[in-house]
Amino acid sequence: MIATVDVTRYVTPLREGGSLPGIVEADDLGTYVCKFRGAGQGLKVLVAEVIVSELARRIGLRTPRLVALDLDSEIARYEADEEVQDLLTASVGLNLGVDFLPGAFGYDGELTTTGAEAAAVLWLDAFTANVDRSWKNPNLLVWHGDLWVIDHGASLYFHHGWAGGVSDPDRFARQPWDITAHVMETRVAELPEADARISPLLDESVFVEILQQVPDAWLEPVPGAEGAEELRSAYTAFLSARLATRAWLPGASS
Repeated sequence: MIATVDVTRYVTPLREGGSLPGIVEADDLGTYVCKFRGAGQGLKVLVAEVIVSELARRIGLRTPRLVALDLDSEIARYEADEEVQDLLTASVGLNLGVDFLPGAFGYDGELTTTGAEAAAVLWLDAFTANVDRSWKNPNLLVWHGDLWVIDHGASLYFHHGWAGGVSDPDRFARQPWDITAHVMETRVAELPEADARISPLLDESVFVEILQQVPDAWLEPVPGAEGAEELRSAYTAFLSARLATRAWLPGASS
């Protein structure tokens, strides 16, 4: 599992979007962007963040280190903002911590990225069906002159349909991905080369390893997959099925 550290201080909210993430400090002396389990998007967003961040790392993209942040109820007592206090109270337990990159700024297209790096971002988003990397919200940072991919909670949409039980992996495997308005859309011609380079790096065993990074506490039972290991197997099956096709890859014929 990703490392677990204790939150020692809530610093400030990041009032972006509806989830109200916040900056916190932890007992490992680290500073993190905390994504709260009690936010409206729920635990599945945290699961997607871990899976896709690990995939990004495996294919050579930079992404901040993740930890599980153990939040004690005492932290909420000292927060004056009522909205934040309610969120902290609803988020007692394990939350997601994303390593804070001080001085990083949002990607605006001026950083010259290599074709391979840009195509790898495209490949990752196509494979995980990420719908949230447009110019309106690039979810890319520039830190020390390098490109970093962040915020993957809008990926792996299929698990939001599991309320009635785990669905069919083949449907997700063949679901096309719309490249329109993606930040790296102009690099689509480099996707076949990226696919040839990246695909051999991933297989079922890699997906199994990645799912082991997800805390049990975030794997909510669904009909037919009540246990954490059953849910990990379901995610592995969906990712493996997706990798076995190319229907999702822009420009691919099958």
